[in-house]
Amino acid sequence: MTFSGVSIKQVEKYWDERPCNIRHSPREVGSREYFDEVEARKYFVEPHISRFAEFERWAGKRVLEIGCGIGTDTINFARSGALVTAVDLSDESLKIARRRAEVFDLSDSIDFRRADAENLSEVVAPEPYDLVYSFGVIHHTPHPERVLDQVRTNYARAHSIVKIMVYNRNSWKVLGILLGYGRGQFWKLDQFVASHSEAQTGCPITYTFSPKQARKLFAAHGFPNAATRIDHIFPYRVSDYIKYRYEKELHWKLVPKPFFRWLERNFGWHLCITARPLDAGKGSPI
Repeated sequence: MTFSGVSIKQVEKYWDERPCNIRHSPREVGSREYFDEVEARKYFVEPHISRFAEFERWAGKRVLEIGCGIGTDTINFARSGALVTAVDLSDESLKIARRRAEVFDLSDSIDFRRADAENLSEVVAPEPYDLVYSFGVIHHTPHPERVLDQVRTNYARAHSIVKIMVYNRNSWKVLGILLGYGRGQFWKLDQFVASHSEAQTGCPITYTFSPKQARKLFAAHGFPNAATRIDHIFPYRVSDYIKYRYEKELHWKLVPKPFFRWLERNFGWHLCITARPLDAGKGSPI
């Protein structure tokens, strides 16, 4: 299914109404305590993010983050010594992200811009970055391939590394949506996944990709030899999680940790892609 008929304004409205992770803390939005709790919760539930981003690796380097949201990863890049250009479609998200940079005295290290990633060069001047990073974003835009074209044409050179997370189609999450919300109606799977892919229902666009599809997409847009890694299954009972308690669903309590990690690495929701541009040669993108 293609979501090319969905307007970018619909996407913008969705994220303005509830910026991603905004409810990760019950504290006053914008306070230091709020930001600390948001970060702690995010990386507790998704510890693979730090492994994927490798924040410390980019000290003294230039990082372009596409889809910064309320700035959790952004702050960690800057805190580690990177010079960051961070863009997002949502003004409401950017307001919180800018406040976060002020609270932690990192505003001088981050240049926030409002931008549509499909037309990024209209806002961010074309120039090379050491890292182009996007976590859970380009699958929510009508034409993800246009984002890759923007990155390849304007921001990635031979030395650049591109790290992008998209959702994995062959995942436990997709199966749960199909059986739980879709009641087995596989012919409507893309619609159900889009609607239930995020904490707030009704997301207008959510593409999913198998590792093979992702590698093919990246290769077609100037990033051959992309490496893919699957991770992340959410094991907590939602009724407790929204009350800031971390109680696992019974079936996950019974699963041995080594087997749970095997499931995450094979059927996780997050498909983490690391790539280098065509002119970087045929070596490993890592």
